[in-house]
Amino acid sequence: MKNFRMPTAYTILLLLLVLVAAATWIIPAGSYDRAGETPVAGTYHAVEQQPQGAGDVILASFQGFYDAVDVALFILMVGGFLGVVMATGAIDAGVSNVVRLLGGREIFLIPVLMILFSLGGTSFGMWEETMAFYPLLIPVFTAAGYDPLVGISVVLLGSGAGVLASTVNPFATGIASGFAGVSLGDGLVVRIIMLVVFDAAAIWYVMAYAARVRNHPERSLTAGLAPAGTAKKGGDIPALDGRRKLVLALFALVFLVMIYAVIPFDEIGLPIPTLSWWFPELSGLFFVGGAVIGLAYGLGEEKTAETFVAGASELVGVALIIGISRGITVLMDGGQITDTVLYWGERALEGTGSVAFLVLVYLIYLPLSVLIPSSSGLATLSIPIVAPLGQFAGVGGELIVTAFQSASGLVNIVTPTAAVVMGGLALGNVPYDRWLRFVWKLILIFFLLTLGFLAVSAVL
Repeated sequence: MKNFRMPTAYTILLLLLVLVAAATWIIPAGSYDRAGETPVAGTYHAVEQQPQGAGDVILASFQGFYDAVDVALFILMVGGFLGVVMATGAIDAGVSNVVRLLGGREIFLIPVLMILFSLGGTSFGMWEETMAFYPLLIPVFTAAGYDPLVGISVVLLGSGAGVLASTVNPFATGIASGFAGVSLGDGLVVRIIMLVVFDAAAIWYVMAYAARVRNHPERSLTAGLAPAGTAKKGGDIPALDGRRKLVLALFALVFLVMIYAVIPFDEIGLPIPTLSWWFPELSGLFFVGGAVIGLAYGLGEEKTAETFVAGASELVGVALIIGISRGITVLMDGGQITDTVLYWGERALEGTGSVAFLVLVYLIYLPLSVLIPSSSGLATLSIPIVAPLGQFAGVGGELIVTAFQSASGLVNIVTPTAAVVMGGLALGNVPYDRWLRFVWKLILIFFLLTLGFLAVSAVL
């Protein structure tokens, strides 16, 4: 066990494909009558067994790509857009400018930067992109009399709180909403409230620790460790010039347009034009946004295209995971066992209230998020099954999505399978066990708060 390493998400999903195919030989085939796409409770009946073989396993992922091509293309367009934005240096310059403006008053950097990172996390799932900020911020806080954990926490817990309460995060909430058959705007109010509460809890937690460490350095959890050698040279920090300010403005505009375009104003009774955009339109938005930002910054046609393609290529792995994950649903549908699983769930949920069901879904997603760290992959794999179960318990798809994203976001903060967690700790020279000792109380706070939000949402 000493040399054991957690398999990649690809391997785990491929193993699941094999297990699901084997299950089609064992689990009785069955089907519900349907009203449109919705299974009708109480109409389950047995059908002829359709066991899936080796050939079906191989072809399932390819069929999965066909079924989820709109999601996969959307992910690639977002990747290209972010690649162009990061290539301009505007994000680095913006953060660096905030650091400079608050020089000597680093304690105020904690809430300001954590809010900025959380906005990135909640809007576009800013996670892997945060790796660029550890070398900048860890030495800033260390030089100000704090310890590396403070710098790490500002980035990791700031973006982590945002991802945990993903309001319009396309990689978690967006994909899950699509498979749950609900709009990205459904449940948005609850997620915004969660974001505010989680941000406040994280900021209070980090500031309390920072004040304790500055006043009593011996109480630092990193006391006795070698100092982090992550200083970033001033010459490496881009200047926030006029062109980068324009990029930041366009960057914000793209996400504001996305937020407006997906909110169902007509369904919530507001006299505001509803665009009802979804993956095709949003893909076009990010494609055009990336092109406009690249040209406006002065990258030129060729460099903009190359950068966009390079950014999209970095998310090909996510697109692959979506295809493989969707293949599991293909196998279950082909083997006619999806409805059988739903039927078993319906029977198990008889007499279970909406609150108990939603809490159970959240608890199940916690270990699943460890096994499948990709939020998009987990959503693709599970939401098509869990969302119909929620209908039997009287729980809307938007609450299933909230339970899923909250569990995935919580696990992201501590799981050793997350490259961002381990990479950030390595840059700060902080052992993983010290991070757990530091963050476990906040994780418990997040856990209890989430349970409270889910319970109240299920009742309302």
